[in-house]
Amino acid sequence: MAVAAEHERQVSELGDAIAMLAARLHAATYELLVMLREFDACAGWNNGWLSCAHWLHWRTGIDLGAAREKVRVARALADLPRIGAAMQRGALSYAKVRALTRIATPENEPRLLDLALAGTAAQVERVVRAWRRVDRIEAAHQEERRHQHRSLTMHIDDDGMVVMRGRLTPEIGAVVQRALDAAADRLFQESAQAPASHQIIDEVTPAQRRADALGRLAECALAAGLDHGTAGDRYQVVVHVDTVTGDGQRGSMATDAGQAVLELDHSPTHVSAETWQRIACDASRIVMRRAHDGSVLDVGRKTRTIPAAIRRALLARDRHCQFPGCTARRCDGHHIRHWADGGPTSVDNLTLLCRRHHRAVHEGGFRIARDDDGTPIFYRPDGTCVEIAPVLPPTCLTAASVTVDPCAATARGDSAPLDVAWAIDVLRADRDCKHRGDGPGPVSVTSWPRGAW
Repeated sequence: MAVAAEHERQVSELGDAIAMLAARLHAATYELLVMLREFDACAGWNNGWLSCAHWLHWRTGIDLGAAREKVRVARALADLPRIGAAMQRGALSYAKVRALTRIATPENEPRLLDLALAGTAAQVERVVRAWRRVDRIEAAHQEERRHQHRSLTMHIDDDGMVVMRGRLTPEIGAVVQRALDAAADRLFQESAQAPASHQIIDEVTPAQRRADALGRLAECALAAGLDHGTAGDRYQVVVHVDTVTGDGQRGSMATDAGQAVLELDHSPTHVSAETWQRIACDASRIVMRRAHDGSVLDVGRKTRTIPAAIRRALLARDRHCQFPGCTARRCDGHHIRHWADGGPTSVDNLTLLCRRHHRAVHEGGFRIARDDDGTPIFYRPDGTCVEIAPVLPPTCLTAASVTVDPCAATARGDSAPLDVAWAIDVLRADRDCKHRGDGPGPVSVTSWPRGAW
């Protein structure tokens, strides 16, 4: 009996040690989230990485999806001080906090905190899933009301003016507003280049410019038709080269020139040498030969900088952007040694880069090379190498910055089954009372069919 009692005591102490270590891990995770939020706010990741999650994935070796979740939770905790304080003292696990931050607001935070302290992680997840389903039902009802109330009317006023009045859904309204802003900006630029006028009638107000922009949009739509071209013709680089001179020497492009001239909207556009080299890395090109007087002598066929066969081999080898920590799959083919500098368009001289990192290599000062086995190596503008997978620093888990209770994270509720429908109705009571608008009233899960949750 004494041996059995001693064994039971050792097992109990081991359980307490596990609970204590778990509480410390909860508190340490909170500290990690706080530091991650500060790092994200300072944009410490904005030196080559697409986002803070991509940097965390690269620097700490965790999965990219888990990194995105940690960044999301870190941002959400900034507005949830009570939940953050409970996690700091080890009373809430990261699993509970991750679930709560999907629905928690400063208004419902106290009630959701009571639920998390009383229930298990599985029960919190069930409540959150049911809560979000109710939100989706309400959002669907609101979207249906918006869709049904969309309208656009036109009539001719007594003075012959056309009067328009409309109600658009948010997504269509955003597109229309963006198009009107672009057209109005184009009209403003054109008016700025016109001769100055001192007549009051020529002064244009913002409302008048938007009316003119709507007319410009209609004209462009009618002139363009429905064919907007293919995705492969987003860029067409027209390169102007000299004809053969009398001594048989042919002119060539200077790749170190300070600027280049591209044909854009039927007018010359000056861009930097780095920009036109980036665009020319993976686009179609046409070579035009001109005489000394500027007349066109020959127009070559449009060819792809990277042929289809080489692009297929490149995609099969790289699959995604090769910058460390980047997993983007919509990529351009990049010449490590540009074709204008004599670099071959071969798989060994090509690599896949997303638009962000392609721009970083050409215009951002980053440099790329290959090691002996063909792996691309990236260098920052200061010359330091971007490591593919940095080594994590050594750490010790025996110390903790705060005092935690080994029983703080234990669920305080009883063993009774969780009534999800009743819990949602209670937690959303204040929100449902504030519901206003046309259509159906507050959504209650008590009216769901059995088994819906």
